[in-house]
Order: sequence, then C-alpha cells, then structure tokens
Amino acid sequence: MYKFEIAETKEFQKNLKRLDTKLYEKIKNIVYPQLCSNPFFGTNIKKLKGELEGELEGVYRYRIGNYRVFYVIENEKVLVVMTSVSHRQGAYE
Repeated sequence: MYKFEIAETKEFQKNLKRLDTKLYEKIKNIVYPQLCSNPFFGTNIKKLKGELEGELEGVYRYRIGNYRVFYVIENEKVLVVMTSVSHRQGAYE
C-alpha cells in the first residue's frame, strides 16, 4: 500500500484554528498518521452516503470524540484532501 500525502483546504485550516489545543494535537498526532498509512479503513473511518447522488460521493469521515474530520481521497495522486472538521451536532447539516 502507498503512503498517502495530506493536503488541507482553506476551510479545513480555518476550522482547525478554532479547535482547542488538545483536539488539534490529537488530529495532527493520531488522525494524520493513520490517514497517511490507510485512509480507507479503520475503527473511526466511514465512507459517507447521501440522499442526493454525488453529494457525498467519495467523502469519508474520521470520528474523533465529538468531532468529525471530513476528507476526500484522490487515489491517482495518492493524496488525502482534508475538507472540514466540526462538532458532530452540526457536522452533517
């Protein structure tokens, strides 16, 4: 299996800055290494499904406590694009 690179959208970076330091460190030290090695499978990883076709196509989420990290995998570029992170209450709206 390939080692994936991580890329962050501007929205993700903005959301990341709003988090407390403890959660920020968990994302950088736990989530990123796991997604680099295997972004498809894991106990906290789930591929999302949606009502509207194409709305959530290819979107994955990583559950970390009460927060959700959303990302898209670009296989041909061996890249994981982090799109957003938010509290679970408003994450799926």
